Amino acid sequence: MKLLLKRKFKGETYTMGDLYVDGVFFCNTIEDKVRDLPAICPDTSKWQSCTCKEKVYAQTTIPAGIYKITLEKSPKFKRILPLLHNVPHFLGILIHAGNTERDSAGCIIVGKNTIKGKVLQSKDTLEALMKMLENEKDISIEIV
Repeated sequence: MKLLLKRKFKGETYTMGDLYVDGVFFCNTIEDKVRDLPAICPDTSKWQSCTCKEKVYAQTTIPAGIYKITLEKSPKFKRILPLLHNVPHFLGILIHAGNTERDSAGCIIVGKNTIKGKVLQSKDTLEALMKMLENEKDISIEIV
């Protein structure tokens, strides 16, 4: 199954997008602010857990790219959620419920964007997405 996240609005503190599942629009998303991150972290020559000045903890979107997804139990949320793998500069990036970029910390929040700067009906949207993903073995997301 292929997910596609098209970032469409880059605001002062948040980023709105549209999520497609196998080419069909599914929902809206909200993330943190897009910031330009270097391909390799200058302070470690690695891409995991970068402390570079371009990354602001819990206020930066993950880089555009293609990521493998598996369904894993989140210690924080105490439930199975989609986990993105090998995200440069980040660890533990999930797709989960929330309403604003303050709920994100780099993660992708799903819902319906009916109020400026928010997504609503997030829990229901996440449950619908989980039903679509639960029996899939090969899941990826492309972020553009």
